[in-house]
Amino acid sequence: MSNKKHRAFLKWAGGKFSLTEQINRRLPEGKRLIEPFAGACSVFLNSDFDEYLLNDINADLIAMYNIIKRKPKQFIIDAKHYFQPQYNDEKNYYKIRAEFNQCTDPYQRSLLFLYMNRHGYNGLCRYNQSGGFNVPFGRYKKPYFPEKELLYFAEKAKKATFVCKPYQKLFQYLRDDDVLYCDPPYVPLSKSASFTGYAKEGFSLDDQANLARLARESKCAVLLSNHDTTLTQELYRDASCDKIQVSRTISSNAESREPVGEIFALFSAIEANKK
Repeated sequence: MSNKKHRAFLKWAGGKFSLTEQINRRLPEGKRLIEPFAGACSVFLNSDFDEYLLNDINADLIAMYNIIKRKPKQFIIDAKHYFQPQYNDEKNYYKIRAEFNQCTDPYQRSLLFLYMNRHGYNGLCRYNQSGGFNVPFGRYKKPYFPEKELLYFAEKAKKATFVCKPYQKLFQYLRDDDVLYCDPPYVPLSKSASFTGYAKEGFSLDDQANLARLARESKCAVLLSNHDTTLTQELYRDASCDKIQVSRTISSNAESREPVGEIFALFSAIEANKK
């Protein structure tokens, strides 16, 4: 694989582009990489496995990935239409957002999803309790149309299968030569810092504990990343852990973007294989 780093075509809160080298360094060898929380797919785009099984609970995201995999050139032509200057307008943004929330056609929803990702505030992906996308207008001068990123994604997607299932299900499909990378919604650093609404079901502390249990009991190696907190240190106590400092960019106030601790926990599956 070349040393060139490949950006995701989506803007993504909590995206792993800046950490792909750190993650690759910690991923064990295997034939297939499974990601139960694929998000914008930065790890997929910057790793080198023969196969990928990429999952996310966000049905709009997975539908779009499957469409781009099947017909990238048509998708690019149709998506580019929404990146004309007249669409970078508050009134039109809210009109398109309302259209998206009423739309049931997967192809049209995918076009509008990409539009809102690039024109909405801070690249957030957030839904209300009724399942309606509710991110406000972003007020960018000239939103970027990620054509080359889309083309690279579509080419690499030939190696990937995209599915939309609860994260627990991915642990049922394991083969001996699989490796898992889990990037769940992070444990909040404070009560006010919880980033919720990505999927209306949310991701609870019980989910955090359940994911750690599944990793511990997995027949394959599992690498997890999360905030470095007392809770995650306890949840991952049976894993090989190391920590780094990273800059967080989800804060809207650039002055408050202090480095925070990130923990990587590797469950090696050695014990599971002895059974």
